[in-house]
Amino acid sequence: MEPQEQAHGSDGDDCSVSGFDSAEKVIMKWDATASEEAREKMIFTDPQEVKLYLHAVDEIQRHVSSPGELESRASSAIQIAMARLEDEFRNILVSHSSPINSDSLMPSSSSSSHLEVDEDASNNNEEDDQEEETDLLKRTGSSSSSGSATVRLPTGRGSYSRSTSSIREIELIPIDAVVYLSWIARRMVSAGYLRECIQVYGSVRKSAVDSSFRRLGIEKLSIGDVQRLNWEALEQKIRRWIRAAKVCVRVVFASEKLLCEHVFESVGAVNIHEACFMETVKGPAIQLFNFAEAISISRRSPEKLFKILDLHDALIELLPDIESVFDLKSSDSIRVQAAEILSRLAEAARGILSEFENAVLREPSRVPVPGGTIHPLTRYVMNYISLISEYRPTLVDLIMSKPSRNATDTNAPEMDFSEVENKGPLALHLIWIILILQFNLEGKSKYYRDAALSHLFVMNNVHYIVQKIKGSTELREMIGDLYLRKLTGKFRQAATYYQRAAWVKVLYCLRDEGLRTKGSFASGVSRSALRERFKSFNALFEEVHRVQSQWLVPDSQLREELKISILEKLSPAYRSFLGRFRSHIESGKHPENYIKITVEELETEVLDLFEGLTATQQHQRRRSE
Repeated sequence: MEPQEQAHGSDGDDCSVSGFDSAEKVIMKWDATASEEAREKMIFTDPQEVKLYLHAVDEIQRHVSSPGELESRASSAIQIAMARLEDEFRNILVSHSSPINSDSLMPSSSSSSHLEVDEDASNNNEEDDQEEETDLLKRTGSSSSSGSATVRLPTGRGSYSRSTSSIREIELIPIDAVVYLSWIARRMVSAGYLRECIQVYGSVRKSAVDSSFRRLGIEKLSIGDVQRLNWEALEQKIRRWIRAAKVCVRVVFASEKLLCEHVFESVGAVNIHEACFMETVKGPAIQLFNFAEAISISRRSPEKLFKILDLHDALIELLPDIESVFDLKSSDSIRVQAAEILSRLAEAARGILSEFENAVLREPSRVPVPGGTIHPLTRYVMNYISLISEYRPTLVDLIMSKPSRNATDTNAPEMDFSEVENKGPLALHLIWIILILQFNLEGKSKYYRDAALSHLFVMNNVHYIVQKIKGSTELREMIGDLYLRKLTGKFRQAATYYQRAAWVKVLYCLRDEGLRTKGSFASGVSRSALRERFKSFNALFEEVHRVQSQWLVPDSQLREELKISILEKLSPAYRSFLGRFRSHIESGKHPENYIKITVEELETEVLDLFEGLTATQQHQRRRSE
């Protein structure tokens, strides 16, 4: 139990101090400025020396206000004693101030016992004192001079850690050391050394927190340092920060707060544990949150959105814990900083979405993609909004207003919200992004010199948009089947326009008009006109095959459907034309110069289309066949 103050002039055993002179001798014995032995040894390694010294301090403290020479001697002795206790206080803290080990960061399966403050604990049972003197972890009472509450500690080498569903307060310092620290703090505060006590405690524990930060990978970076980092490096640091912040708030800061309560709660000075807690963690807390603040005010760009949302989600999850750990008046600034960062992250997310929309609308590339395939912008935008849909729970709360078109901007499409009036703001933003993507793609399609390729490009890209929507449950739910059907109609319309532009001239060669004449033929067919017609067909079909084999339809199902649609029109027309006019060619000279391809060969040739084959690859394929 804690050493109790002895009545002045009473008799005591060898371990007690009786009288001012004896107490003064004990204090002087441990004066590190006057004794080599005192410099080399520490009092709080020997329970008996601890008891003797603290009795001496209490005895001297009783005489500080005594009249005459005794007061001067008492004041001098107290100064020496406080210097010694400050050293002992620091030594206990330092010897137990190691970073939190990784095992302590794991969730706890059960709660442990913890310190309790017992205002009514009795200092009686003096008959049992001698039996308990060697056990410093029993219930301890305050000395009569300190006037503070009794701190009740678990018996034996117990723990004072505790845990809740998210916050896990662990034992940072062994319970016997906590008892010693509490005894020393009580006497330092009673003697008027509150500031020194707080400074020593704060500096040592802050170093321990800094060590835990380093172990968690939290670097000392200013806001400027963070903003100068490239985005790839920042992404890694954000991932690390999210993991580390949870540990810092729920384990490190919470445990430091608990330790402060148990070291200083029984001291008696008002809010001393609050002051020590803030002295310890204010700097590290600011360091921790400055990183998130730097991200929240950094330059906005589309690639940052999802990490900003990750930060937002992590912080909003942590906010109740931050408010719980930093619930003191002196820690208002920490709570305010966290709330302000959360607000700025939300505003950054809204701003990035708006800037992304503008970037999609004004993406400036003018070089047509080869073969009319899917434009990189289409892939990027659809992958982007697919990711947006995965953050739907967060963004639904953040995106509160509908997208708007600048009335003076003639380079933007019209948006008729009446078609999707039942959609929320986030869904409307996604539909708006798809609309402006189509608008941009329509503009890019005009850079193709071949009208058929222009329509194929639109078909490929809108089909890709449709498939991406169908492939995401969240995205499809937000876009809705009504708008999805509209998009499906759009790419089918582009496919129809492609077929008209690409094949109308070929099919025009297979008409009867212009072949019949009142000449010498009994059949009324002009052989020369027929020969020219076959030559035109052969030349046009060969050119279409050569060119469109280099074009690309990446989606295999769409590619096959398009080929079938072409053959459904071309094969019957060519078969019928051959049936009507083959005999007129074969009855003349060199029919092989005019009928160069059979229906079956034509169908095989059409199957080569949209594979993205170069001329060399086409030649190699023919040779292999």
